[in-house]
Amino acid sequence: MKQENLSILFFILKNRLKKNGEAPILLRVTLDGNYEEIRVQRSIPVELWNQDKGCSKGKDKVSLSLNAYIKDLEMKLRDIHKQLVLEGAYFTPALLLQKLFNQEDKKTLLAMYKQHIEECRQLIGKDYEAVTINRYDNCYRKLAAMIQKEYGKNDISFYELDGIFIRKFELYLKIESNMCQNTIVRYMKAFKKFTTIAVANKWLKDDPFFGIKYKQVETSPTFLTIEEVEAIAKKEFAIERLNIVKDAFIFCCYTGLAFMDAQELKPEHLLKDNSGNLWIRKPRVKLEKRFSSKCVSNVPLVGMAKRILEKYKSHPICLRKDVCLPMYSNQKMNSYLKEIADLCGVKKHLTTHVARHTNNSFRLKTSTLQEYFF
Repeated sequence: MKQENLSILFFILKNRLKKNGEAPILLRVTLDGNYEEIRVQRSIPVELWNQDKGCSKGKDKVSLSLNAYIKDLEMKLRDIHKQLVLEGAYFTPALLLQKLFNQEDKKTLLAMYKQHIEECRQLIGKDYEAVTINRYDNCYRKLAAMIQKEYGKNDISFYELDGIFIRKFELYLKIESNMCQNTIVRYMKAFKKFTTIAVANKWLKDDPFFGIKYKQVETSPTFLTIEEVEAIAKKEFAIERLNIVKDAFIFCCYTGLAFMDAQELKPEHLLKDNSGNLWIRKPRVKLEKRFSSKCVSNVPLVGMAKRILEKYKSHPICLRKDVCLPMYSNQKMNSYLKEIADLCGVKKHLTTHVARHTNNSFRLKTSTLQEYFF
């Protein structure tokens, strides 16, 4: 196709008059015999149309305005055509008209972010973990809510995504969602990964995070004393689910395993050393796909932790799922741990991660660790 040979024609449809009796005006673009046409959303009385010149014959204000509009469309179309020719791009009459009337696929923030998340979701187990995609989903929902509140729209263009938008989003997370600083930082890092991709793909001209830095603040993690651990470990509940949650929590206190590692602990991860001692040897869940040779947990199984595994090795859920502990979801575990804390008189906010912090605090006291664990 000889793309340099552009022909532009404005004409009317005399046989398809509108209700007001006027004829719709069409624009036809031709490139080397191939053409595409479109209505320009204007109409004119048939007797006023000059077919040779492709404009109105009238001298009134309406006719002059129409002729100016037609002339403007032609000039814009020739500029678009010239630019594409200079770029050496392949284009068609349909593409010229799409660019002229801004009918190309418009890339908007939420639409493209959602598409990005879906692409990442397909890589779960390879490049991403489910927990990461869950954070992306949450970030998307917060962005949608903020855009609706601040802009009164369901989505925004990338043109509107700038430093001011980033500050508004941060403020929304802090005030409307009541998030702490470290949670905000995690959301912002998740969003920044997407904006970096947007800049690389030229959806965004500039980095909206330019000059904006986020830093996590030091926190004082919650952990239990040995007395508090003993109070929970010795407590027997009438409700089975609380006993299961209690045992799983105590197991993590002894071993230091994170929730996901304990949840996915399988019999194949239990090994004996040359002395017959039982060990947990298991890659960390979040890192095993990429760094399995470097991030392997080696934990001795002694005392209470060993007895807990013995208690549940024949549990129906463990047998069906081929796991060592019949654990609930993290959300349910945290909910039930609140009940357990109240019933055991523990005044601290218990979560599954408190067990890991508790194990770390024990490790700082070697003599206590030896006495308590063995």
